[in-house]
Amino acid sequence: MVAATPRRPPSRVSLADGVYDELLARLFDNTLPPGAPMNMDALSRDLNVSQTPIREALARLESTGLVTRAALRGYRAAPMLTTKELDDLMHARAIIEPANASLAAKHVTDHFLQELDLTIEHLSSSPTGPSFAEYHTYWEADERFHDLIARQANNAFLHRAFESLGGQAQRFRMFAGLGVSDADLAIAEHKAIRAALAERDSDAAEAAMMAHVSAVRTRAVPFTE
Repeated sequence: MVAATPRRPPSRVSLADGVYDELLARLFDNTLPPGAPMNMDALSRDLNVSQTPIREALARLESTGLVTRAALRGYRAAPMLTTKELDDLMHARAIIEPANASLAAKHVTDHFLQELDLTIEHLSSSPTGPSFAEYHTYWEADERFHDLIARQANNAFLHRAFESLGGQAQRFRMFAGLGVSDADLAIAEHKAIRAALAERDSDAAEAAMMAHVSAVRTRAVPFTE
């Protein structure tokens, strides 16, 4: 259920971004547990904003798979992934992301490498505690690393396929109440991918990304069992 206590409206340059972040936090922290209704009227009253930013935020969340929408029933928090669904998600990522890394290696620039370095620095310095507020910056840095590579592949169709998976959001939702336990491993894997990209080695970049996705899958399985 939506919290009854009124909250101040999010104070960000983009109100829709602020609403999105607030709903994301509720989904990750299980304030909006799997299956919970996400009524626009109730959310509008709770956050003290109009329905327009609520509608925009819910549409964005639907694209990540964290929110579902059904005719006559409206929006609901999506159920947690089953082991089979996680396998399917990681299989899809294992097809798309290594291909993105291979293509990105052909379009490497100094600026691109600097941006990757920045995400790795943020991963290393971000807290990884049990609440979304604590691991939010870590999640953003992790998501940005993968998105940068998908964009650098210079294939709009592959990038849209990557975005449609919502893989990072789905995986991090499993950390609710636990925190991030694989930070050191993930950072090492990101560094290996970055090193292959810096060498402009498509095969090595593809292999490093495949190794990373496979390792993430192995580490994520216990969260669904």
